[in-house]
Amino acid sequence: MKILIIENEVYLAQSIATKLSEQGHTCELCTSTKDAIKSTNYDVVLLSTNINGQDFNPVIETFKRSIVILMVSYISNDTVSKPLSAGAKDYILKPFMIEELIRKIDHYQDYEKLKKRNDAYETYLTHNFASISNEFKNEEIEFPLFISSSFQKSSDAFAFEYAAKVNKPIHFVTLNDPKAMSKIDAISQNCIIYIIDFQVLKKTSRKPFLDLISDKLAIIASTDKIDDIEHKVLEIKSDSSIFDKGEILPIEDYVKFVIANYQHKYPDTELSKKLGISRKSLWEKRKKYDIIKKK
Repeated sequence: MKILIIENEVYLAQSIATKLSEQGHTCELCTSTKDAIKSTNYDVVLLSTNINGQDFNPVIETFKRSIVILMVSYISNDTVSKPLSAGAKDYILKPFMIEELIRKIDHYQDYEKLKKRNDAYETYLTHNFASISNEFKNEEIEFPLFISSSFQKSSDAFAFEYAAKVNKPIHFVTLNDPKAMSKIDAISQNCIIYIIDFQVLKKTSRKPFLDLISDKLAIIASTDKIDDIEHKVLEIKSDSSIFDKGEILPIEDYVKFVIANYQHKYPDTELSKKLGISRKSLWEKRKKYDIIKKK
């Protein structure tokens, strides 16, 4: 990363720069705030609040897109509280260990990456679900909730939009994952758990699964009709098929979709015939796509 060090104690600034450079960072030094704001192309700004007669607000405003960490000799409203309110990210008290400074830099760097990634995911999901008409968006639900929908994206839209509505973190788990049960068990009771592929769960595994999610905020989706359970099942019906929703699937995705959603309706001989492939090829594709055939 490119780091600007604003510090009038030259020896200290050089010492910090040397140690950060050894960690692979590129450092530039500046002894006044006026010189510092001439350029804005920095990932991190280390700002000393010990520089007498300097106004720190223009620096913080100039570098509002950067990670600004205050280097302070004592804690007060002027050295910490006001700069933090103005937009600085954090502070470190002099004298400090360089390892602690690096830890703070790494922490905020990771935070900024996750924030940008999260913004991208939210934008994508909003775009992806824009075409989904979901009449159950505002429904009050009781957990665990089961959703039956032949169109997977309808269930996805419900779960993610509900989590956003109640402002809770959401975890995604597929029951095709061999470690699904242990992952579900490890998730906090205060988080929404969105579990898909309920249709692949064998009937002998249902009771342990239902016991596991009994006290969880779980939304469980299936592309099959759900019966023989005591919990409420929300059926999201589509007036048109997946192919009427503006989506043209690649051949491989089409084959995967058909196998996953119709293998329980047709024997392998008929299903492979409808797909124009051999039974051996059907078996190989199940293995490739990690699709479990229910018995």
